[in-house]
Amino acid sequence: MALVSWVRGRVFNFVHRNNLVYNTCWEDPRLDRVALEIQPHHNVMVITSAGCNALDYVLAGANHVYAVDMNPRQNALLDLKKAGIQNLEYEDFFSMFGKGQLLDFKDTYKSKLRNSLPEWSRSYWDRKIKYFRPRKKRSFYFRGTSGAFAKVVNMYVENVLRMRPQVLDLLDAKTLEEQREIFEVIDRKLWTGPLKFAMSRDTTWSLVGVPRAQREHLEKQYSNGIVDFVQDNMRAVFAELPIQDNYFWRVYVTGQYTEDCCPEYLKPDNFQKLKDGLVHKVSTHTDSVQHFLEKHDGHPIHRLVLLDHQDWLTDKLYFALVNEWQAIANRMEGEDDTRIIWRTGGLNTDFIDEVEITHQGQKKQVGELLTYNQQLAEELHVKDRVHTYGAFRIADIAA
Repeated sequence: MALVSWVRGRVFNFVHRNNLVYNTCWEDPRLDRVALEIQPHHNVMVITSAGCNALDYVLAGANHVYAVDMNPRQNALLDLKKAGIQNLEYEDFFSMFGKGQLLDFKDTYKSKLRNSLPEWSRSYWDRKIKYFRPRKKRSFYFRGTSGAFAKVVNMYVENVLRMRPQVLDLLDAKTLEEQREIFEVIDRKLWTGPLKFAMSRDTTWSLVGVPRAQREHLEKQYSNGIVDFVQDNMRAVFAELPIQDNYFWRVYVTGQYTEDCCPEYLKPDNFQKLKDGLVHKVSTHTDSVQHFLEKHDGHPIHRLVLLDHQDWLTDKLYFALVNEWQAIANRMEGEDDTRIIWRTGGLNTDFIDEVEITHQGQKKQVGELLTYNQQLAEELHVKDRVHTYGAFRIADIAA
């Protein structure tokens, strides 16, 4: 068992330390805007992921957004988006990040984007700008490990199940009733034995950034395991919520967005707002949350967006969870109006409340410092267009 665990860990670490994992953010910023209640003086720290939501928060009115990620490739992606906003016209920018392809990608990169990138990001895109090469059935959104996962699922649906027309009909459905009818047909055929087997493998989940610790955290709370969890959440997305503006799933089915179904930063008016100056309110930082908070001695941070990464720290990395919350408590001490939001693959986050840290010279459990807005979190969670998380949390932290 020790050998098996070692191999699993090596696979996950190889995926994350050597690859761009997320080519788009997999958290719904529409929920975040309501939960965070961003005001013009607020500074926000968010784990970068693909950078879409960092741009969304400045569009929502944040004073500054610090995008922090330990994977420099994720920050390189946000740096490329920032360079594109500053140097491209909307049509080319949407072609790159809306359609995932750009005709003159090499020349455009060299003449308009490269010189605006930080050194590490420049060296990365010197090698990887080919991700935007136009090809049939290829797209930037089928690149990176999460994109590779999406591409394999698409190939399975198209070539094995031969159900691509029905899936496209589902995306174009005009009513919930129409969605449900199409979804029932797809759902009956989709979950074959081979797919269930693949969805139960650690290697599969490593591709989309889910370590074994997070999966085990979920399976302890979901009696029939992760496959049933995924099936239930897919039903919520495709049969219970309107699909018309669900750009999260559209991009992984089609490889592209449309101008009517895309993240806020890709809409023409918002692109112009970013270009006119808002983009300069976003900065990238390759670091852990803990170390960033310990080193950051500039303006106060009022909002923290931790995504689901705390699930990763429930096993052998528990010490890192403790250190992170100690850094959060230290950084927020004496600050008013501070709020944290996060997701979890599981159905509860008791493990966070039980973390023990030192606050104002006394031993405290994290739960003693947090005031949860559970009602709002639950109301928002059921509206989540991504719907791959077990729970959503909104908490104010005591000064």
